[in-house]
Amino acid sequence: MSSASSSPSSSHHGAARPATGRKSPALKGQVRVPGDKSVSHRALLFGLLAAEETRITGLLEGEDVLNTAKACAALGAKVERLGDGEWRVEGVGTRGLSAPAEPLDFGNSGTGVRLMMGLVSGQPVSVAFDGDASLRRRPMKRVLDPLVEMGVQVEECAEGQRLPLRLKGSASLKAITYETPVPSAQVKSAVLLAGLGAPGETIVVEREATRDHTERMLTHFGADVRVEPHGAHGRRITLSGHPALKGAPVDVPADPSSAAFPLVAALIVPGSDVLLTDLMMNPLRTGLFTTLKEMGADIEILNERLEGGETVADLRVRHSRLRGVEVPPERAPAMIDEYPVLAAAAACAEGETIMRGLAELRVKESDRLAAVADGLAACGITHRVEGDDLIVTGGPVVGGGPVTTHMDHRIAMSFLILGLASEKGVSVDDVAFIATSFPTFMPMMRGLGAVID
Repeated sequence: MSSASSSPSSSHHGAARPATGRKSPALKGQVRVPGDKSVSHRALLFGLLAAEETRITGLLEGEDVLNTAKACAALGAKVERLGDGEWRVEGVGTRGLSAPAEPLDFGNSGTGVRLMMGLVSGQPVSVAFDGDASLRRRPMKRVLDPLVEMGVQVEECAEGQRLPLRLKGSASLKAITYETPVPSAQVKSAVLLAGLGAPGETIVVEREATRDHTERMLTHFGADVRVEPHGAHGRRITLSGHPALKGAPVDVPADPSSAAFPLVAALIVPGSDVLLTDLMMNPLRTGLFTTLKEMGADIEILNERLEGGETVADLRVRHSRLRGVEVPPERAPAMIDEYPVLAAAAACAEGETIMRGLAELRVKESDRLAAVADGLAACGITHRVEGDDLIVTGGPVVGGGPVTTHMDHRIAMSFLILGLASEKGVSVDDVAFIATSFPTFMPMMRGLGAVID
């Protein structure tokens, strides 16, 4: 295996843009946060693999998803933006990928690059992958291990099995049974996408169930997928290889991970009353809502309905007196992206909030566990880290900063939200990376009454 030594990705955000969230009046209004990022990535990827046309509405037009759209076009799909959130993808079929002339640049997106690595594995093409400085630090071994077992060749790779790297797929992959070593929807999805190009049955076993958008979308596009319980909290997913995928419409619901920010803001800013519309309520994505309700949050679920295979609802959220709780480790997969903003809520709650089993936070866009702890320290909030557990003691929030965001959009947004309920405000060192997942965050929050400058 040779070492890749190309220059860093062209994805960058220029000079840092600091910002401060300040004590705000009551937040009021109705908003729809952008489309779900996980579903948006997958809609484009399955559109690439499908024969005929896929129409997508509500697509998240953040940088992460747009990089996936560019990658799909580089592999041979016709990808066209028709209007605000409305896209058309003319796919190439499960065996029609073209080798791209340049490396596929995924910017900051771990989801995009890991899922695409699985997707190209069943094709006899050589594909290079790269990303920005943050993505180059993230581990790829967890995805490469099962793909190599299935027959993929790693032609080039940076030290530590990180980006940049080059894979050579195979038209004759071997179907495997793979038990994921850590709860990871990205690893599961990469193996299943590779399994599309393997004869027989590819099986993924997970001890803790993770978000299931790939399984749902495989079925939506015509694949044969069986999902069975495994153990107390896990699932066994079986995919039949070489399906004929056909284009299908995808209506992307609002992202519960993005909704977490205005939701927590409404809970911690006195007098607030906010309606969040069209939210995905997939039970494998609603761990934060469950936890906040246990903390005493006034969250009312309205107009629950089924749209495009996913449960959707509106949430009315009002300022609440929160109290500390213990969050069990088995809930982590259903709220892994929401722990930073939960820490902001915990800082405003009475007593201790204990968040257990957060090891996976260490390998996100930043070491989020360390970044959250450092941010809490910068704001003078009592907390401690014990192994993979975070314990936050709530009380009046004075504020402070600047919080170091480490190029992590969720760290930036979480501490700006905390600032809205603080005496002196909370400053963060850079908000440029918020555009990767929530490009309308600033104007949306200001529209509700938040003071962010």
